[in-house]
Amino acid sequence: MSKKIRLELFDNPYPQRDYHITIRCPEFTSVCPRTGQPDFGEITIEYCPDKRCIELKSLKFYMQSYRNRGIFYEALTNEILEDLSRACRPRWMKVTSSFTPRGGITTSVETEYKAEAVQKPK
Repeated sequence: MSKKIRLELFDNPYPQRDYHITIRCPEFTSVCPRTGQPDFGEITIEYCPDKRCIELKSLKFYMQSYRNRGIFYEALTNEILEDLSRACRPRWMKVTSSFTPRGGITTSVETEYKAEAVQKPK
């Protein structure tokens, strides 16, 4: 991607508690890098925030940055996970992409991030 959209964050109002946030992006579009045809799908982001949460307006612009980009499903799903987990450093995050049928075949890709456990010094 030539220009990365800056993801904005805000302080987690309950950092002492584990809770899950689910964000659905049902109108996701990208482009098939082989055919140049549009791909339509839904991206689902689930995460347990640590200190920071993802601000939704900036996430919308981030997702729209894929609209004209040629990228395979597997690459975009993993790239979204890397970008989001790098930005907000959640305790846990899962990104699932589910694409509409093309040629009678549907595809879903799921990838997950888990924060490394902090070891206490001896």
